[in-house]
Amino acid sequence: MMKKEELKLTQDWDKTFPKSDKVDHCKVTFVNRYGITLAADMYVPKNAEGKLPAIAVCGPFGAVKEQCSGLYAQTMAERGFLTVAFDPSFTGESGGNVRYMASPDINTEDFMAAVDFLSLCGKVDPERIGIIGICGWGGMALNTAALDTRIKATVASTMYDMTRVNAKGYFDSEDSEEARYQKRAAMCAQRLADLQAGEYKLGGGVVDPLPEDAPYFVKDYYDYYKTSRGYHARSLNSNGGWNVIGCESFLNQPILKYTNEIRSAVLVMHGDAAHSCYFGKDAYADMVNGSKYTDNKELLIIPGASHTDLYDGGGKDAIPFDKLENFFTEYLK
Repeated sequence: MMKKEELKLTQDWDKTFPKSDKVDHCKVTFVNRYGITLAADMYVPKNAEGKLPAIAVCGPFGAVKEQCSGLYAQTMAERGFLTVAFDPSFTGESGGNVRYMASPDINTEDFMAAVDFLSLCGKVDPERIGIIGICGWGGMALNTAALDTRIKATVASTMYDMTRVNAKGYFDSEDSEEARYQKRAAMCAQRLADLQAGEYKLGGGVVDPLPEDAPYFVKDYYDYYKTSRGYHARSLNSNGGWNVIGCESFLNQPILKYTNEIRSAVLVMHGDAAHSCYFGKDAYADMVNGSKYTDNKELLIIPGASHTDLYDGGGKDAIPFDKLENFFTEYLK
């Protein structure tokens, strides 16, 4: 029998964005096929009638639902969609033990479990469900869209391919058999060190204090995760980060293998000033390469936007919510 874990969920409004008076909000939980109970915030348009189109939102990788996934979810609810922003397994308010682990398989399943929940929600039209993945969860969203035929529309925002960056390094600077061998050997050694210590060593979140010579993208992350703009006490990136071995399996498991078989609609959007833009451009190119389903695929490059500008707008309204509303309205009909 499927049983839920007993989660301790705060009922306080502890988000990094203000509460909207245009939507109703509540906490919900649902179980994935590994028996892990996930915590989510559900946003419903006020005075909504009938069965609604719905969107599940997650990301960034190492963030929590109180940060930008919640902002996306609340904003899309203001525009007429029932939405949930959820914490992935082993993080935030969601269940799973041990903490701060990631898995290409389990995290894809987390998205599918959210689709399960929405499909069985009495307020939702199960034929009108979409997903939004932000940062590392943009890649997870594409993997989910390739697996889950119930999903009618997917947005990957400022995406990372977490398997690529783990296996090849930033900008593919470590793309060699030797570099991967050294990573694998270090992970194997850390496994034994953790067992001997009786606890898992954390890899560290965003560096703090920020070195003067930090790369641009590190400064970009610091400006979001380590300041009042985006800091949250439960966010891995704002604090101690993932376990050192938390992403070990990403080294050998590419997640975008079958994206060119996605039949449903996909919008990949990225800022042209983002260090990560190559992930989005390459993912889109691979998705349409040899595909029979290209008419409903789109790559949107946003001028002047950095990686984290698509987290919360960056103070310049960089997130094209009108575009997102039009996209989901068109394909969730």
